[in-house]
Amino acid sequence: MSVDPGPLVDPRTFVDGVPYDLLAALRAAGPVVWVEEPPLLGLPGGPGFWLVLRHADVTEMLRQPRLFSSWLGATQIRDPATPGDLDYARRMMLNMDPPEHGRLRRPVARSFTPRAVAALEASIRANATALVERALGDADEGTCDFARDLAADLPLLTLADVLGVPEPDRWLLYDWSNRVIGFQDPDHAVSAAFDARAGTDAAREALRHRPAPDADGRMPDPRTRAGMADLYAYAHLLAGSKRRCPGQDVMSVLLAQHGDDRLSVEEFENMFWLFAVAGNETIRNGLPGAMIALLEHPAQMARLRREPALFDTAVDELLRWWTPVMVFRRTATADTTIGGVPVRAGDKVVVSFASANRDERVFADPDRLDLTRRPNPHLVFGHGPHFCLGAHLARFQLRALFEALLARTADIAYAGPPGYLRSNFQRGVKHLPIRWRRR
Repeated sequence: MSVDPGPLVDPRTFVDGVPYDLLAALRAAGPVVWVEEPPLLGLPGGPGFWLVLRHADVTEMLRQPRLFSSWLGATQIRDPATPGDLDYARRMMLNMDPPEHGRLRRPVARSFTPRAVAALEASIRANATALVERALGDADEGTCDFARDLAADLPLLTLADVLGVPEPDRWLLYDWSNRVIGFQDPDHAVSAAFDARAGTDAAREALRHRPAPDADGRMPDPRTRAGMADLYAYAHLLAGSKRRCPGQDVMSVLLAQHGDDRLSVEEFENMFWLFAVAGNETIRNGLPGAMIALLEHPAQMARLRREPALFDTAVDELLRWWTPVMVFRRTATADTTIGGVPVRAGDKVVVSFASANRDERVFADPDRLDLTRRPNPHLVFGHGPHFCLGAHLARFQLRALFEALLARTADIAYAGPPGYLRSNFQRGVKHLPIRWRRR
């Protein structure tokens, strides 16, 4: 009997969690499956796509950018609404193929090396400790929302430092991420957590360009330039200040490029979008995902508290078990095969990281959280030329926050059910109420 992959294309499916049983059944049935794209949640229907399910096929695809292009149709499952939207999206590093991709990646790569991350470790640890102490307060026990009170702010503080955004403006990044990643979730699509009174003049000026909801309460598509006009306005205001007073941050590095390496206006805007949104969202959801992993495996949490040396392997296992980014799209440039299945030129091909990271061919007992798992060739940060620049930074933030939290608590448990993002792209956590008791 065939297995219907239809629920995987509907963002509403994931409000109840990732359907791992369905992915396992599909993975057992074959290396790829064809998925239809019906009209959903106000979006038009699409031509359908191949979903790649097994670890070996996902890694093989991602290391072949000439055959499976990021540029041809960009990297979101749904096609951009207009040719103009596609042309603009193609100026983002995420949606480029080599060699153009390397031209934009090289200048900023040195900001994310292990040595560069090591220079940030003290401030990340200090921020993590301060956030934990703020959440716990002076009480011996209590409750908090891990997703909002801890997991949201640490990546914002880190990214503000790396990107060169003034710290008072960091919650702008939170709202932008919500609107882009959560545009199919009514709780996130109109996010407005930033308090303009606490921000800079540039932030207040950018807010004047913020799109307004229509009569039905819907914001314009945030995957278009018009849908994020406030983000782009802020990018140019920040660029002006960096030209007057450059620093060591990523924006200053980008603006210092000359000659053939100089960025066009569209490339600069898209690079800021990429760091402000993607640089925040993956670890922001990886942190509460790791908390859920430990809450679901209390013996593993107790062991990690007793044996902090386990963090050396635990960080990657927590990320694998959760897998914040569930899928990414490529487009076939020529007729080919994946796992023996014919794929035609122009077909959309979507890799399932959520499935690949639970592939029993690679991971023994893949649904079990094993903090000692080694080797752990998970694909949370992708593979091939687009491997995530911020992988070292993400790993360290997760480690710093949980080291601080577990060192100060004797017990952590659910204080209520988690709330998951309505999205088939990002495995997001909107709320995670926890109950804690101090050591």
